[in-house]
Amino acid sequence: MQNAVPTRIANILINALKGGVVPRVGLEYITVGRAEEIAAILRDIEMIENGSASFRFVVGKYGSGKSFLLQTIRNYATAKGFVVVDADLSPERRFAGTKGQGLATYKELIQNLSTKSKPDGGALPLILEKWISGIQAAVKTQSDAEGEEFNKLVEKQIYAVAVSLEGMVNGFDFAKAVVAYWNAYRQDDAAKKSNVLKWFRGEYPTRREAKEELGINFTVTDETWYDFLKIFAAFLVGAGYKGMLVVIDELVNIFKIPNSITRANNYEKILTMYNDVLQGKAKHIGFLMGGTPQCIEDKYKGVFSYEALRSRLSEGHFSSDDVKDLSAPIIRLQMLSQEEMYILIEKLLNIHAQLYKTTPVLSQDDLIYFLTVEYNRVGADTHITPREIIRDFIELVNILHQYPLKRVSDILGDNSFEMAKGGIFDEEIHGEFQEFEV
Repeated sequence: MQNAVPTRIANILINALKGGVVPRVGLEYITVGRAEEIAAILRDIEMIENGSASFRFVVGKYGSGKSFLLQTIRNYATAKGFVVVDADLSPERRFAGTKGQGLATYKELIQNLSTKSKPDGGALPLILEKWISGIQAAVKTQSDAEGEEFNKLVEKQIYAVAVSLEGMVNGFDFAKAVVAYWNAYRQDDAAKKSNVLKWFRGEYPTRREAKEELGINFTVTDETWYDFLKIFAAFLVGAGYKGMLVVIDELVNIFKIPNSITRANNYEKILTMYNDVLQGKAKHIGFLMGGTPQCIEDKYKGVFSYEALRSRLSEGHFSSDDVKDLSAPIIRLQMLSQEEMYILIEKLLNIHAQLYKTTPVLSQDDLIYFLTVEYNRVGADTHITPREIIRDFIELVNILHQYPLKRVSDILGDNSFEMAKGGIFDEEIHGEFQEFEV
């Protein structure tokens, strides 16, 4: 029996998974497999903390666990003291576009800016306040100054951080915004603080408005948003965080763009990020991008249609399904094995029982029976995904809980039961899993 899961977390897990959605919390209770892939990305996170940068594509079929892996890494990074920004691409959110789609992606990323203490996004005000409080505390330990003299010492420290950013592209304006926030904080000017946050979030429609309200003749645009992420990463390290992780899912929305020139512009932006990482132009920042095999490998519309990316990302001659180079920029997810799926549904069964304060309604034979039925569906060998199996399983345990007189065979049918018995699990060989008879 696994450790008890808090009721709130159990409820989120069961409801999210039943709806085919990756929950934002509690993933540590249901993580199965992916040990090698997770270890490879965690090594990247260590490198980011040490001042490097990383760039990875996480590639898997729909429902293969790609978004689950990204969310798992996201949670790990915030727990380790990183700031994480994440966004799903869509027709309105891209890397570049003629209607502000790049800026829309930036706004979504900053809106979802998360930390350990603010895991659901919206952490920017908290980060700025914590940063200023940290500088004030440091000055107090170093000096007995009070009043205006104390404020001047704090301001000196804040300007030191701001000056360190000015050497970066658009860093001077970012630094001015940092100082403006400090002044608003010191004067307890809520309206001014709100305006500075609005500027950081890229919400000023014109430079004129930003100039009038903040004295900053610059705004984040489609062309400059990526440079701003790099500045944010540098600032966050100065504010005491380990670095920034940028998680972007649903790359398939670039693949779906009908206009070839617009697609190429988006791939050019990805190339810029990738080159910056490899050439050492980006620091304390990591990129994780999730997509399907088709949106990466399609030579007409996918990432590989852009020759400069294809030549950089293509695998060498020695990798295979059995032997993978996990330091390569593309991490390909295989479907969870049947043994791993057994472990996963067993975890879900126990969480469901904890949530409803009952004993598990399915035996070991029942679990094998369920999986055998799932894997024997027509086309399951190529099309079935963990998402579908999980959804079916939660539906099954929900029905059995709501109709206590029902048996598993009443719901699944009993044609597969003989085939399931003694299938993947045999207690006589010390609990080792065997292959399904499919």
